[in-house]
Amino acid sequence: MFEDKTLNCKDCGADFVFTASEQQFYADKGFANEPGRCPECRAARKAANNRGGGNSYGRERRQMFDAVCSACGKETQVPFQPRGDKPVYCRDCYRSRNSW
Repeated sequence: MFEDKTLNCKDCGADFVFTASEQQFYADKGFANEPGRCPECRAARKAANNRGGGNSYGRERRQMFDAVCSACGKETQVPFQPRGDKPVYCRDCYRSRNSW
């Protein structure tokens, strides 16, 4: 049913074999697309994403700043530098004020 295919890695440009058994696995899992990266680049990308400090898309974590909630006075962290001219809310107070 499936035959080995040679594909080209979109990261390193190397050719790699997408085996019949891998194709069967993809079909069993319902995956619609063939792999775009060779096994080495997939492993390197997975390792980079699992090092911590980043999310699953390989971006750095957002810098957080300490603040005091203007509504309840609880210490919190926010993803922007508070300037003091506008109120800053903790997660709970923000949600209660902005519930749609």
